[in-house]
Amino acid sequence: MNKDQVKGRVEEAKGKVKEAAGVILDDKGMETEGNVQKNIGKVRSGLGDLKEDIKDSI
Repeated sequence: MNKDQVKGRVEEAKGKVKEAAGVILDDKGMETEGNVQKNIGKVRSGLGDLKEDIKDSI
């Protein structure tokens, strides 16, 4: 695992928690912020996965 994979998965988890808290607290801003953070984490994690695949194929 590289650092992009780890940081991406951490961001994704934090985003999920923030999104769930927004739903529970009925705070649309927090819910949206969590959703954005979750998706950014997914992208970063995917980038890390891609880097690993490229590194493994070389």
